[in-house]
Amino acid sequence: MPGRTILITGASSGLGAALARAYARAGDTLLLWGRDENRLAATASQCGALGAVARVEAFDLRDIDGLAVRLTSRDAETPIDLAIFCAGIGGSVPRDHLAEAPQDAHTMALVNFTVPVVGASALAGAMARRGHGQIVLIGSIAESFPLPMAPAYAGAKAGLAMFGEALGIRMAPHGVTVTLVSPGFIDTPMSRQLQEPKPFLLSADRAARLIMRRIERRATRIVVPWQFAVLRAVSKLLPRPLLRRILRGAL
Repeated sequence: MPGRTILITGASSGLGAALARAYARAGDTLLLWGRDENRLAATASQCGALGAVARVEAFDLRDIDGLAVRLTSRDAETPIDLAIFCAGIGGSVPRDHLAEAPQDAHTMALVNFTVPVVGASALAGAMARRGHGQIVLIGSIAESFPLPMAPAYAGAKAGLAMFGEALGIRMAPHGVTVTLVSPGFIDTPMSRQLQEPKPFLLSADRAARLIMRRIERRATRIVVPWQFAVLRAVSKLLPRPLLRRILRGAL
């Protein structure tokens, strides 16, 4: 069986780097993208030691036009079988602020929504013409809750969830699977900046293994850890005013 070409954005650290290590195997080619060239090189070295061919590209994914051109070009050179859009940023509004700073909200929406939407859209058509492929969008369980401490983050992830579902419906007749991953708290540099409690915290490598297992089964919806799937289901049973009151208490 010929090796696959796998793209992973946000591969310089955290969950993206852990997913790169999880997918590193002989015969496969990993395209590892991110902003930090040195950290990308470290991830590539780890993947190379595990048998994969790892090619890194360090650039700012917020260059939307450049991102689309780069994706189209790389896919034309070597068709991408699996694309995992993992790059993201987190954070919450400081308690002494009345509202989120406009520039912070813009950056949050750009990185967590616009970048993966543009990336997935750039590859979906080519995959559909080939009749196979898989696009994975790394969202967040925050998509299911109107978090007052992180409104732009929750909103961007909710938008990404709707986009993923809609794109999946459109791509299914063409043999292309769209998978939305909704993690809870993962022990990464991004989550360590949060001051709020982090229940059911998973290590990045553990989360990557769980996610990879479900991706390989071509699941369209993945929630890790399982406790958050339960919490999300329970929250849907609550009257919305009660859920809002509970969340308001977290401020």
